[in-house]
Amino acid sequence: MKSTILFAHGSRDPLWRVPIESIAKRIQELDPHELVGLAYLELNEPDLKACLQDLVQRGATEVRIFPLFLGVGKHARQDLPVLVGEVKALHPSVRVDVLPSVGEMPQVIDFLAQLALSPKD
Repeated sequence: MKSTILFAHGSRDPLWRVPIESIAKRIQELDPHELVGLAYLELNEPDLKACLQDLVQRGATEVRIFPLFLGVGKHARQDLPVLVGEVKALHPSVRVDVLPSVGEMPQVIDFLAQLALSPKD
């Protein structure tokens, strides 16, 4: 069974999670069969290990991790690969793939540029 983990930094501000949760909800609307999990690097729960464990218990056999980092800094380049290696070791029978960070996706860059140029009305 396919699943997607939205992986974000985390924040002490509870309102910070609203857009992340909205993306998860929209994924479920677009594909009700997709298992969706939310995981955070710090300051929020669950972390990546707990999220992946939950998805595996729900039947996930393939997991795509979608890093919701606009900037591709240390967390995306260094921290995430270490965490992915750890979850792969814990679940060797589960296929785990990592998508590019949202800030590396040409579609997102183009969309944001179009939004910036769009009329204010």
